[in-house]
Amino acid sequence: MLQRPRRGDPVWIWVLHGWEVFSWGLIALVTLITMAGGTPTDRKLGILALTAVLALCYGLVRTRPAGQPAAGYGYLCALVVVLGLLSYLGDGFGVFYTVTLTQFIVFADSPRGAVLFTGLGALAITLGGSLREGGQPDVFLTNTISSLGVWAVAVVMALLTPRALAQRDERAALRAELKSTQLELAEVYQRQGAAEERERLAREIHDTLAQGFASIIVLAEAARSQLAVDVDRSAQQLQSIEQTARENLAEARVLVGAAPRSGVAPGSVAVTLRRTLDRFTEDTGLDVTADLADIDCDRPTRIALLRCTQESLANVRKHAAATTVGVVLAHGPDTVELEITDDGRGFVVEDSHGFGLDGMRKRLAEFGGGLTVTSSLGDGTRILATIPLAPDSQE
Repeated sequence: MLQRPRRGDPVWIWVLHGWEVFSWGLIALVTLITMAGGTPTDRKLGILALTAVLALCYGLVRTRPAGQPAAGYGYLCALVVVLGLLSYLGDGFGVFYTVTLTQFIVFADSPRGAVLFTGLGALAITLGGSLREGGQPDVFLTNTISSLGVWAVAVVMALLTPRALAQRDERAALRAELKSTQLELAEVYQRQGAAEERERLAREIHDTLAQGFASIIVLAEAARSQLAVDVDRSAQQLQSIEQTARENLAEARVLVGAAPRSGVAPGSVAVTLRRTLDRFTEDTGLDVTADLADIDCDRPTRIALLRCTQESLANVRKHAAATTVGVVLAHGPDTVELEITDDGRGFVVEDSHGFGLDGMRKRLAEFGGGLTVTSSLGDGTRILATIPLAPDSQE
C-alpha cells in the first residue's frame, strides 16, 4: 500500500493521492444525484448500500498501520466486486472505474498487483454493464473496448508510479549523503582549524615565551657566576632578567587575548629591530652591525620580521659561539629582505630539522615569502628572509 505523500516527493505522487481523495467526492456526488433521480427504489437502496460498504472498507484499511499489503488487496477485492455490482444496478456507474483508478495503484504493493487488479476491475464493469443491457455480443464487445482503453491508462499509471518513487528515494539518498558529507567537512575543517591554531600558538610560544625564558636562564647563570667578581655587571644582568620577564608577561597576555599585541613599534620596522638588537648586544656583549632601511609595512609583516630576527639571534646565542653578527634590512623591488649573518661554528643545513627554522618558514609562507638558510661547519650562518611587500601595505 502506497504511503501518504511527504515533503520532497515528486509531483506525480501528490497528484496520485489528490486524485484518490477527489474520487470519493465524485462518488458521493454521483450517489446523491442517483438518490434524487428516477431510479427505482430497490436499485437506489442497492446502490446506497454498496457505496456505504465500499466507504466502510476504505475507512477500515486506511486506519490500519502502513506496510500491510493483505489489507490493501482485501480492499481492492471489495472495490472490484462493488464496481461490478454498481455497473449492473445503475446506468453510468461504470464511470466509477475511471474515478477509482488511482486507488488500485495506491493500495497495491507492486506494479504487477496494480495491473492485475485494474484488469479485474475492467472485467467487472464490462460484465456488469453488459448484463444490465441484455448481454448481447455487440454490447459486450463495445463495453470491452471501452474498458480496455481505460485499463491501458491504468497500466501506464501503474508503471510510472514506481519510477516516481525511485526518483524520490534517490533524491532522499542524495540529500542524506550531502548532509553527511557537509557534517564530515565541517568536522574536518574544525579539526584542521584546531590543529592550525595549536601550531600557531606553539610557534608564538616558541618565538616569544620560550626564547624569553631561555634568555632569563642564560642571564641568571651569568649573573650568579659574576656576582662576586663584577657587581655592576651582575646588576645589569639582573635588570635584563627583569625586563625580559616583563616582556614575557606582556607576550603571555597577548597570547591569551588579554592585551593588544605589544613589542612592535608602529610604522617603521627598523625601529622595532633596532631595539631588539640593542637588547641582544646588552645581554650577550657580541658585536652587532646593523644596516636597517627605513621601511614602512603593515603590522603582520613587522611581526613576522621581528620573530625571524628574535629566532635567529636566539640560535646565535645558543649554538653559534659567534663573535660578530650582521643584520641587514633592505627594500627589494617588490619585497622586503632581512639578512642575518654570524661568524660562528655553522652547521649542516640538511641535518637541521629544528622547530625554530621550520616555524620561520611557515610564518613567512603565510605571507607568500620564503626563508633561505646558508651554512657549513666552521663558516658561520646566513639567514635570508623575504616577504612580498605591496605598494599600499603601509599602516
